[in-house]
Amino acid sequence: MSPQEAPSESTSEVTDRWPDPGSLLIENGCVVTVDDSHTVHDRGWVLIDQGRIVGVGPGEAPASARSAGKVVDAAGMAVMPGLVNAHTHLFQSFLRGLADDKPLLEWLEAAIWPVAKELTGPEARAASRLGLIENLRSGVTSVIDHQYVHTDTAIDDAVCESALETGLRFVLARGWADMDYHPEFMEDADRVLAEGERLRRRWQGAGEGRISVELAPLIPWGCSDEAVRRTVARTREWGVGTHIHVNETREEVQMNLDTRGNRPIEWLESIGALGPDLQLVHSVWLSDHELDLIAENGGVVVHCPVSNMYLASGVARVPEMLERGIPVALATDGPGSNNSQDMFETLKVTALLQKVHHLDAMAMLPATVLDMACRGGATAMGLPDDLGVLEPGRIADVILVGLESPFAAPVHRVESALVYNCGARDVDTVIVGGRVLMHRGEILCCDEAEAVAEAQDVCTGLFHRAGVATHLPDRMKSPRTQPPRR
Repeated sequence: MSPQEAPSESTSEVTDRWPDPGSLLIENGCVVTVDDSHTVHDRGWVLIDQGRIVGVGPGEAPASARSAGKVVDAAGMAVMPGLVNAHTHLFQSFLRGLADDKPLLEWLEAAIWPVAKELTGPEARAASRLGLIENLRSGVTSVIDHQYVHTDTAIDDAVCESALETGLRFVLARGWADMDYHPEFMEDADRVLAEGERLRRRWQGAGEGRISVELAPLIPWGCSDEAVRRTVARTREWGVGTHIHVNETREEVQMNLDTRGNRPIEWLESIGALGPDLQLVHSVWLSDHELDLIAENGGVVVHCPVSNMYLASGVARVPEMLERGIPVALATDGPGSNNSQDMFETLKVTALLQKVHHLDAMAMLPATVLDMACRGGATAMGLPDDLGVLEPGRIADVILVGLESPFAAPVHRVESALVYNCGARDVDTVIVGGRVLMHRGEILCCDEAEAVAEAQDVCTGLFHRAGVATHLPDRMKSPRTQPPRR
């Protein structure tokens, strides 16, 4: 089946619900390009046509741009590249706050596994749709979902259907483990590769090229050497990346030392997996040698500061990574270990965590944080030359962020305001591939109220089956106890 035939809801049907201006001029905004020189046009313009940026400049837009099919006045707003949430677990949209105040391994046992093993395809669709809307409202235009729950064979497809519907750029990083993990979530390499091939046939390139599929070994202690070798070799044949949690906690590093005799990055290098196509999520407890190995062999680190704080995992050595030339992307991690997917919160925490950890107010600057959120994220997406910068030729993934609110005004330095002052509440407009998915704070790509109501309803039934107690107010409870039917 070709990608164009793949979705159960056709691309044309979904596209018809999106405003498609053909060409779009954004004017009068403060244009934060995130280019090599950190150029900011205090008053500038961006011209989009056929899904690409065709012009960017200071001052008033040229007369030739005035013929655009739609003009958006961005006065009082920052215009910037869309944020990339380079690692989340969308199914965890149902698990916020269930296991507060627990370290990683206890958190898995208390919250994640009991609910995940009961998850159905329709429930995954409701959770992922809710999570993608949350990302959209947070100024995110691209998401990498480390999706490792396959107890229902329909789950992966359901998540991709949600990505198609909401219109975000999306990588399904199909997670797997083949040893020493919860038995209901383990699968052998043959099944992983077969499912990867099936998903790519159905979804690779769907949504006008927005959706991609890669493989994602879950954690070193849950994945055998041979299975990692085979899956990494296959993703390299496909020309996509591999996504993996590594060095998240000291305990996990010690587990690798005890079982394999080396640290996780050393292990990846020893089996030929380390390379520029590897997305190394968390990477908190890296040794000097591991940092050097990543710098020499390639790889992009995906930094999840809020989750690392929530689970008390530690502080990643981000400044040293950047000094070595290692690309760093930013992410929220799943809502189960963050409780939100607000990337603006992630921007602020990224800077502040390094400052307080190093007792150095200059340890992390706003421009650097924006680089990681946009350009580092583009690298994690495998699109370093297409995303992350406002310049001609790049894909038009653009957001408008209000600066004239009591939370931000008066603005003296726009980059500072974006990192330290602004939040998801300030995101006004989100554009992906030239299509306007949200404008003036209104979601245009789907029914947000219906998605929230469905998620609440479906979640109640899921938790009932899983035997997980919650403390919902009566007005938010639902009588549903069975999986929803399509």
